[in-house]
Amino acid sequence: MSRPIRVLVAKPGLDGHDRGAKVVAAALRDAGMEVIYTGLHQTPEMIASAAVQEDVDVVGLSILSGAHMTLFPRVKALLDEQGRGDILLTGGGIIPKEDMETLRAQGAGELFGPGTSTQDLIDYIRRWFAQRPQDV
Repeated sequence: MSRPIRVLVAKPGLDGHDRGAKVVAAALRDAGMEVIYTGLHQTPEMIASAAVQEDVDVVGLSILSGAHMTLFPRVKALLDEQGRGDILLTGGGIIPKEDMETLRAQGAGELFGPGTSTQDLIDYIRRWFAQRPQDV
């Protein structure tokens, strides 16, 4: 790897529980990634704007509120509109398996539920980063 993977971790919407997002951010940082944590109550517009401004490779959304079917597609659309469809949109939270499948079909990457090992997420991001087009 020629440079660190840059990851933006975000808590969209009104969900105020960010312990999991902070654990994920720390694990990614400890794995050698550059991590930007946006904090609580971010709008999709704020998240996409920060991702573009920070020139990240990955956006990870932590959603426990049940609004995943609205928030993931909105962030993806905003990234695409800003010419950054190359950013991996991943994340996790309380997301039913059938919704995970729908979101992946709409352009999200792998999604992770409660109890997932942070190493699984780290490995997934590293694999994705290694396989992405190198001219990006």
